Amino acid sequence: MGDPRWGVGSNQYQKRPGRPSGLDFRADLPSLHLGAGKNSQHQACGITWGMDSVDLDAIGGNGDVERALFRFRARFPEMIWDAAKLEGNNFTLPEVRTLLDGVTVEGKKLDDQKQILALNEGFSEIDQLVKRGKFHLGKDVSDRVHKMVAVYEAAESGNFRGEGSVSGGGNVRLSDGGTVDGRPAGSGGADLRDSHRGLLDYLSTESDPRVRALVYAASAIRHQFYFDGNKRTAKLVSSGELLAHGYDAISVPYSRLHEQNLALDELFTTDDATGLMILFADCARE
Repeated sequence: MGDPRWGVGSNQYQKRPGRPSGLDFRADLPSLHLGAGKNSQHQACGITWGMDSVDLDAIGGNGDVERALFRFRARFPEMIWDAAKLEGNNFTLPEVRTLLDGVTVEGKKLDDQKQILALNEGFSEIDQLVKRGKFHLGKDVSDRVHKMVAVYEAAESGNFRGEGSVSGGGNVRLSDGGTVDGRPAGSGGADLRDSHRGLLDYLSTESDPRVRALVYAASAIRHQFYFDGNKRTAKLVSSGELLAHGYDAISVPYSRLHEQNLALDELFTTDDATGLMILFADCARE
């Protein structure tokens, strides 16, 4: 089980002054002198952000859930291909379409095929939960989606880190080769469950589902609740929140991998999620 990677080599980026490998960047937070608003964000969600910089109107949709679901289903092959390609999957878009039509694609790695089919299950689950009015931002939904999309990749899929028999995990590798720790799991995953409850408590006070979705996605990714598959799960769960209120799902195109990598670097080294939220909002449109 290797460290998650953002998909590109460090030779594609300009080197920045490095930090020691494995450093827990939360130790730097007292020196940041966060304002009262930022402190409350960080205490509740483990991240900070400037929503004034995020164009919420970039998110497509007009509040019509059925229309949002129709657009979501119509884009399944493209969204699944992008999600898989961002993880290094070698399927082409036509091959994804063929596989989703029930035809095996010859000459492809079995692991790549399994990843595509697992993503299809996760996307379909979000679609059905929203369609039946059963979607909600909750650990049970997140665990269910994760168990589908990461069943072949993550240790103890469907469980937060520490909830099963496997310990450790949570480290991520930056584009410059450094590593950053995810949040501590605590005994039996208790710290991560507490963090997730705190996040949901904070979001329960936010009236705009677009804000809830963006904050949830960025916080879940920063915490690294699972051993692997965190980005895929966070994007899908956040997409469920958007779809359930008639907005379009988050789908980062493979062509914007470089932007995602830079935004993730910023998130993991400073806990500032603004750049990632800007990207996600711009990638949630028809």
